[in-house]
Amino acid sequence: MPEPSHLCGILLAAGSGSRFGGGKLAHPLPASGVPLVVAAWRHLKAAVPQSCAVVRAGDAAVIALLRAEGARVIECDDAAEGMGRSLSCGVRANPYAAGWIVALGDMPTLRIETIAAVARSLRQGAAIAIPVRDGQRGHPVGFAVRFGAELSELRGDAGARSVLKAHATDVTEVHVDDPGILADVDTRADLARVAS
Repeated sequence: MPEPSHLCGILLAAGSGSRFGGGKLAHPLPASGVPLVVAAWRHLKAAVPQSCAVVRAGDAAVIALLRAEGARVIECDDAAEGMGRSLSCGVRANPYAAGWIVALGDMPTLRIETIAAVARSLRQGAAIAIPVRDGQRGHPVGFAVRFGAELSELRGDAGARSVLKAHATDVTEVHVDDPGILADVDTRADLARVAS
């Protein structure tokens, strides 16, 4: 088995976007015209070169957008089970990573330097690294390799909350001045706020 040598970025892009009215991740940002998921991917890839994107199996629009960007796309057959399953799928597809940086496909304004700071915290020995702004924790979240087994077993829509709760004392907070760590797009009103 190869030695873990690099952090792996995992972009979770397998949601259905039902609160948005469908088609959320492929929707263009008002200012640039860049699709949400493409903006999120470009930022993650710039900070963590070894990255992949997890999408719903058969989501042709999102798959095409990401492949056009050169992304390694992981199709998750059971993405409907929730974000936990998508995260599990991404970790299982990257078993030889030294850790994982988990970002969300609907957070297009997250700064590259914020993702890089979370990655740096992991490289410096943090077990779990979470960005914080004004006392609020956001994304992306970094996990050291020792959490691989737990992350691989996740199910449901709570993402990695159970892992974070079980290992609360292992969390390192990375303080940043980046409103993008909290700016996810769930509705069209959110998109207007992100764009302003």
